[in-house]
Amino acid sequence: MKKIFGALMIAVCIGMAMPAQAQIHFGVKGGLNLSKASLSNMGDNFKKDNFTGFFIGPMAEFNIPIVGLGVDASLLFAQRGIKVSDEDGDITIKQNGIDIPVNLKYTIGLGSLAGIYLAAGPDFYFDFEKKSGIDKKKAEVGINVGAGLKLLNHLQVGANYNIPLGDTADIEGTNASYKTKTWQVSVAYIF
Repeated sequence: MKKIFGALMIAVCIGMAMPAQAQIHFGVKGGLNLSKASLSNMGDNFKKDNFTGFFIGPMAEFNIPIVGLGVDASLLFAQRGIKVSDEDGDITIKQNGIDIPVNLKYTIGLGSLAGIYLAAGPDFYFDFEKKSGIDKKKAEVGINVGAGLKLLNHLQVGANYNIPLGDTADIEGTNASYKTKTWQVSVAYIF
């Protein structure tokens, strides 16, 4: 019984010490979106090109340094889109909206000056614009996976890949639809 009580007391002490070590930091994040459409039921006559957009906004990061785990959340103004061309010409569909990625982050420290992190989690995107002929979803849910570097405890450089769980839009009057898969390259400054 004493061993069980002793182990329980050690677990309680560790549990109480961990929140004291937990840290929340705020910052700003920005970067580049490289989006490409994945078309379905549109035939083979279309050529897909990358669409380049941007994102910027505030972020928060909650870390438990002892175990290297943390949560990263951002509220970003983001520009995504697609470029498709066929024999009739080019079509560019731009999406401006709010992007809210929430990632579980695991960091491996490389001394006091640097660290490498892996991140994964859900991404919520809310579109502002309506385009005639295209029924874009007002809200999209996707999965983020990414990695990056933490430098000097304030600077983060990373890359994410965002995979939507459903279609981004349906083409009105047809059975066709597309998904916008996006690579993101980001730089964040933590205060």
